[in-house]
Amino acid sequence: MPREVCPPPALALDHLCAMTDDTGLYQHAIHSVPDRAHGYCVDDNARGLLLAMSLKTLGEEQLPERMILAFAAFVQHAFNPDSKRFRNFMSFDRRWLEPQGSEDSHGRTLWSLGAVARHDTCAARRRWAAALFAEALSVVEGFGSPRAWVFTLLGLDPYCAAMPADNLAADMRTGLADRLLNLLLQVETPEWIWFEENLSYDNARFSEALIVTGSATGTSAYVSAGLRSLGWLTGRQKSPTGLFRPVGTASFHDVRAAGRIFDQQPIEATATIAACLAAQRLTEDPRWSSEAQCAFDWFFGGNDLWQPLVDVETGSCRDGLHPDRRNENRGGESALSYLLGLSDMRSAGRMKASSRRVVVRS
Repeated sequence: MPREVCPPPALALDHLCAMTDDTGLYQHAIHSVPDRAHGYCVDDNARGLLLAMSLKTLGEEQLPERMILAFAAFVQHAFNPDSKRFRNFMSFDRRWLEPQGSEDSHGRTLWSLGAVARHDTCAARRRWAAALFAEALSVVEGFGSPRAWVFTLLGLDPYCAAMPADNLAADMRTGLADRLLNLLLQVETPEWIWFEENLSYDNARFSEALIVTGSATGTSAYVSAGLRSLGWLTGRQKSPTGLFRPVGTASFHDVRAAGRIFDQQPIEATATIAACLAAQRLTEDPRWSSEAQCAFDWFFGGNDLWQPLVDVETGSCRDGLHPDRRNENRGGESALSYLLGLSDMRSAGRMKASSRRVVVRS
């Protein structure tokens, strides 16, 4: 069933605004109604900051300042200065449900702080983010989660650009990238070009982290590993008809398996879009633009069920695809996944249009 490639739709923030109160972003929704029973988490508020910074660099409609402040305040409150760790889950009545969050949530929060330190138009908030990033970075050296390394590397990319004199951060960036490269070299075979024995969530961020780190540091080994693994992953996450097919959650623990089809989640499409566009910016190979478009089309019906997950009028996104239906709930992570992917695609479209204009003038 062929689909026409259309320009990315306009940005709509209605649902995200409805999902955010003065504490932060709700984790879940029942259909499109915020679900207070599951409260909040630092993961989603960090993603909210990433979206805010992405929109600032895009130069289009931006998140309301009250929302950016709510996300930032949540991140600040989540930090425990004694342990240097971020808490993650908070109930609706503002009680922390754990003494500290996962290593992955810590890395993702660092990622958002690095983006704020580099891209926020508010100078005071840039200084706040840089200071908190530096305070929370050191514990990552003892982390065992590869995804925590990946998310931290994605935060170190903008942070090191904003704070080039921070030699400890620069050393951490090299150390974490070396760890990822070594993982790939240990696990990789001609048939399995990956960092782990299985595919799980946010997979393409592994490749993206090495691509952007290699580009920033001039390390060709990182770039080569990132492109090689991303090429394998995009081939793996493809249906026989050429549609984007992210690894289903049912197969997260399957070892070196083909991957089960369902359930499919928006976060995988977003990660693939970002990684492929990072590869395209570096190599100028149109293959990567096509792969990004394929992943973006997943939101609009270019998927195994041929059903759109997005409501373009409100900016809401369904939580995923089951074997027989869409998940009609539209939580915070799903909305942010779609909006981050949309922002990336709109940014790529602007860059392409600008490049065409330059060619015409010459």
